[in-house]
Amino acid sequence: MNQSINKKGTLFQQLGNGVLVAAVIVLLGFVSVRFKTELDWTANKRNTLTDASVQLLDSLADPVTFYVFAPSGADTRRAVEEDLGKYLREKKDIRVQYIDPSVSPQKVREFNINFIGEVVVEYQGRRENLRATTEQSITTALQRLSYSGEQFVVFLEGHGERATAGEGPDSYARFAQALRDKGLKVQGLNLVQTPAIPDNTSVLVIASPTAKLFDGEIALIREYVNNGGNLLWLADPDFPVGIEPLAQDLGIEWQNGYAILPEYQLLGTGHPGFFAAIGYPPNAVTQGLDLVTLFPFVRSIAGQGAEGWTLQPMLQTSDAAWLETGDIEAGTVALDDTDIPGPLNIGVTLTRSYTPPASADGDGQTDDAADDATPAARPQRVVLVGDADFLADAYVGELGNQQLGLNIVQWLATRDAQLNIDIKAAPDTMLYLPGWATVTISAIFVLLLPLTLVGFGVARWAVRRRR
Repeated sequence: MNQSINKKGTLFQQLGNGVLVAAVIVLLGFVSVRFKTELDWTANKRNTLTDASVQLLDSLADPVTFYVFAPSGADTRRAVEEDLGKYLREKKDIRVQYIDPSVSPQKVREFNINFIGEVVVEYQGRRENLRATTEQSITTALQRLSYSGEQFVVFLEGHGERATAGEGPDSYARFAQALRDKGLKVQGLNLVQTPAIPDNTSVLVIASPTAKLFDGEIALIREYVNNGGNLLWLADPDFPVGIEPLAQDLGIEWQNGYAILPEYQLLGTGHPGFFAAIGYPPNAVTQGLDLVTLFPFVRSIAGQGAEGWTLQPMLQTSDAAWLETGDIEAGTVALDDTDIPGPLNIGVTLTRSYTPPASADGDGQTDDAADDATPAARPQRVVLVGDADFLADAYVGELGNQQLGLNIVQWLATRDAQLNIDIKAAPDTMLYLPGWATVTISAIFVLLLPLTLVGFGVARWAVRRRR
């Protein structure tokens, strides 16, 4: 009787344990479906989107569609799925459509497809073909597609300014290409040949003229700024500014001299005239910028801004710096009575609210037909920097110079959502070994390891034979 009861108890216990195990398995399966955790242990987090890409995706209000032109089962399709998967995990309204080129030749013509595996990204009806599906390619394409209007960055030419074409250390060719990669249009403007600033100019750039402008050219630039135009004005200390009336309109003064940074040895810039910005005052342009920027031979800016303008420091030296008004190449520089003590403003921003004038009819009278609507006010922005070298080909690749330049231009073009979005390239995944290391590894695997195995086998054979 007791044995029968014990058997039944054991049976119920085993049954209960089985139910508990099954319940745990079901629960684990439920949790694994509802919750997902991914860990990326690769160098530089190569399999995870950078914060810059996530920030861009958050700023896209509408769905994004990727069209992948590859037959089912193709290796290229699997590779594309892996690259696009990182974006699908961050933005839920991304759609991916796979199109077999052999089945839909009309789609191939419509999307201008050139090779198997090509991807087309579409946002708000605008499309762009991708040559690759790396994060750099996809995110920069989305940046370009995120703005519908044509935004022109116009560089003043004809007075020895930095050229956006050609080669040489003083050229702006690399920076101009970086602007194009962000979806901005870049063009030059010679006011002698074309005495008008185009109406579609988003930003006018004056990159340190080395010759004086004509009075008529200065008048055109002043009119552009007075009518709400955005301006980037760079002025090297090596040359006179030559546009003083514009500086007076803005309520600033370019100070002649070279900023001296006594802490240059500690920072390792190599010259007391090289300003390294390792921190930034509160400013919309540099907010979130955590990169050091380098400025070779820079001047300072004085003034509080004209009436109606708000001036904010963007680049500022320490209290120990000063503006050397003498010849910095003549010998050892030292702060004296003729110099200007720090802190110095190397770069500043000027902002104001600009209201366009009401339109007038042919008789010069204000048009009241539109319910007496007053034109809406919009922000007007100006950036002044006492150095043009930092964006030249010789220095734009140094540290955070290019990112700061992109931030400046995109802020001036009122593309605030695009600030500090710069995709870092993945670290080198190739292993390069010196010659001696290659020879050593070859000797180990080709000679030493086989000989060791043969020797071990011979030794075992000899031991067994003795027995």
